[in-house]
Amino acid sequence: MSTRPFQSVSLSPMPQMQSWCEDLISIHDLGPTGVSAVLDLAALLKARPEDFRGALFGKQLALFFEKPSLRTRLTFEAGINSLGGSSFFFDQTNARLDARESLSDIAHNLERWVDGIILRTFDHATVTAIAQHANIPVINGLSDLEHPCQALADYLTLQEKFGDLRKVKLAYVGDGNNVAHSLLLASACLGSTIHIATPAGYEPNSGIVSSAKKIAATTGASLHIGNDAEKAVTGMDAIYTDVWASMGQESEAAERKATFAAYQVNEQLFAHSAPHALFLHCLPAHRGDEVTAGVIDSPRSVVFDQAENRLHVQKAILLLLLGGSIHRFSPAFKRTRRTHA
Repeated sequence: MSTRPFQSVSLSPMPQMQSWCEDLISIHDLGPTGVSAVLDLAALLKARPEDFRGALFGKQLALFFEKPSLRTRLTFEAGINSLGGSSFFFDQTNARLDARESLSDIAHNLERWVDGIILRTFDHATVTAIAQHANIPVINGLSDLEHPCQALADYLTLQEKFGDLRKVKLAYVGDGNNVAHSLLLASACLGSTIHIATPAGYEPNSGIVSSAKKIAATTGASLHIGNDAEKAVTGMDAIYTDVWASMGQESEAAERKATFAAYQVNEQLFAHSAPHALFLHCLPAHRGDEVTAGVIDSPRSVVFDQAENRLHVQKAILLLLLGGSIHRFSPAFKRTRRTHA
C-alpha cells in the first residue's frame, strides 16, 4: 500500500485557542481556515495528548441524543474527560427533544448550567433552533442534513495516510445523505477532489451543493456529482460509502436495497480505484449491503482509523469552541446569536 506514515508533529509552543465560529452546526460554519485549524489541532492532540490534560478543567457538556450512538457519544465523553471537563448524557431515543417543552426554553435553561451542548437529532432544525437561542456553543453530533464531526475525522485520516489533502481524490458512492453533505463541504474547504455517485433521485441536497461550489471557487477544489459509480471511483485514492437507509428510514430499507444494489462497494468496483486506494466507512456497516466483507475487512480498510480520529477531532472542536471562553452564561455577557441556515 503506497500510503504515507503519520507525520510527526514538531514540538512548537502551544497554539493560542481561536474560534472561527460560535457553534459547529455545519462544516460551512468553519470555512476553509477553520477546517484546517481543526485538523492541525487534532493532529497535535493525537501526538501530544498529555500537553492538553486539564485544558478544559471545569467545563461541562450536556449531550442530548435522539438516536442511538456508539462512536459519537463515547468519543465526546472520553474527549471532554481527557481534557479535564465532564459531561451529562440525556437519552432522547424515546421522545424527541421538544416533546415536553419548547426548544428555546431548553436552550435558555442549559446556558445557565453548562458550557456546551452536543446534539444528535433527526431534524436539523432542532440543532439550529437550540443554537439560535443558546448563548453557549452548540455542536452538531449528527442531524438529517449533516455530520460535520465525522467528515473532519475522515479527512484527518486521509491526511495521515496521504499527506497533502489538496492532492487527495476521494470517491463517495451511495446515498447523498448527511455524511455525503459534510464530506462535500469539507472537500471544498480543503481544496481537495471529491466524486459523488448516487442513484438518480438520491443526489445530495442542492443547497449544500451550491454552498460547496461557492467555497470551491475560492479554494480550487474539484467537485463532481453524478450517477455512475464506476466512473466516480476510477483512479481515486479512497472510496467511501455509508448505509443505504439511515436511522429513521427503516420503512424504506427494502426499496432502497433494490435501488442501491448497483452501488455496492465490492471487490469488482474497488478494482477500478487506484492501486493504493483505501476504503472508508463511517460505521455502523451492513456487510453484504453497501459493502462486502471482502472490502471492509481487508488491509486496505481504514474504518477503525476513522473511528479513532473521531476522538481527536472532537477534542479539537471542544478546545476551539470552549477554550478561553467566558465560563458559562451571565447576564453581563450575552453574545449576539446569528441564525444558522
